[in-house]
Amino acid sequence: MIRSMTGFAAKSGALSPHSWSWELRAVNGKGLDLRIRVPDWVPGLEAALRKALGAGVARGNVTLGLRIVREEGAGDLAVNENQLATVLAALGRIEAAAMDAGVSLAPSKATDIVTMRGVLEQAAIEDDNEALAKTLVVEFETVLADFNAMRTAEGSALATVMHNQLDQIETLTSEAAALGQTRAEQMAKTLRRNLARVMENVDGIEPDRIAAELALIAVKADITEEIDRLKAHVSAARDLLAQGGPIGRKLDFLMQEFNREANTLCAKAQNTDLIRVGLALKAVIDQLREQVQNVE
Repeated sequence: MIRSMTGFAAKSGALSPHSWSWELRAVNGKGLDLRIRVPDWVPGLEAALRKALGAGVARGNVTLGLRIVREEGAGDLAVNENQLATVLAALGRIEAAAMDAGVSLAPSKATDIVTMRGVLEQAAIEDDNEALAKTLVVEFETVLADFNAMRTAEGSALATVMHNQLDQIETLTSEAAALGQTRAEQMAKTLRRNLARVMENVDGIEPDRIAAELALIAVKADITEEIDRLKAHVSAARDLLAQGGPIGRKLDFLMQEFNREANTLCAKAQNTDLIRVGLALKAVIDQLREQVQNVE
């Protein structure tokens, strides 16, 4: 199982008097770069989240954001005793003054009193930030699981594409090997013919010198090592894909080796058909490398 470096997850939750929303996203990166934006008033939260991310993600530029909102006015209604006493005392003075002036007032009702400013108020809720932190850390496990599930699904799709590209490389390598064999026979005939002409027209050439030059030409034209290495690289890439896990760096290094062998094969080709196959190899290897850049 391999994972893509790109992924996204979002989730919302609540624990009175707070509600919150998570957003976790990642893009490609050479290493692991964690950017965590969470409220600093929640005790131990950032350290716990950083530890969880470090254990769950091996590579990529990862951004985690958490937005927490506190509900205003949360809590039961309560009587403000001090304000009630002040209001009742004021009403008493007003009624006494009215009686002295011979003015009759209607009796005050409880419903009238409770509507007066400050008599009823919201009871304050004491925030339990430690409980909030524990809830958030537990919930983040779900966020991270969703995030990795998305990356795993994308990784599975990447693996399918890369296996197909490795099949193409293997087919082109076999074609290059066959063309190399045909080319070797043609080159041997041409070399013998040219050598015969040289020997007929030039005197005094040392046999050892001729043998050394022929050996050098043969080495420069031989693509056997390149073919063998390309086959070995295909096998190594398939083994890595079967192994799974964070294999992106290893695959990236292997792509450099693939490209090096394809370049050398083209340089040694000296044959139109073999050059065509070499260029096709380079194109598929470049496509494979693009996919590898997404692997964790």
